[in-house]
Amino acid sequence: MTAKEYLEQARFLDLRINAKLEEVEGLNALATKVTSVYSDMPGSPNRDTAKMAKTIEKIVDLEKEINRDIEALVDLKRDISNVIKQVQNQEYQYILEQKYLHFAKWEEIAVKMNYAVRWIYKMHGTALKKIEDILKEFTKIH
Repeated sequence: MTAKEYLEQARFLDLRINAKLEEVEGLNALATKVTSVYSDMPGSPNRDTAKMAKTIEKIVDLEKEINRDIEALVDLKRDISNVIKQVQNQEYQYILEQKYLHFAKWEEIAVKMNYAVRWIYKMHGTALKKIEDILKEFTKIH
């Protein structure tokens, strides 16, 4: 795994969590949707109740999964933060934290640091090499 792949794990996990939250939102809308069917034929009241119960069950399961993912994201961000803190240059640390922990865009980072975006790219490349060295050293130990 490259340094960039290691650092991007948090963003991808965050994206998966957001997708699951959207799915829960859709299921909640479905569960609370009230539709009336007008007919002379009596319907089975159990059918609608069973559908709603299944939907609620899916929501509960998905919410549990989201909570596990959030815990994993918090742990992952803590691990990534600890690796980033091992980089000696504070500017590199800041770029890495903004990009991989706060998911900031390059332009935002450049504005905050008062640098050109191209310079941020160059600094980022150097910072990634530092992370690569740290990760290599870590794998040697373990």
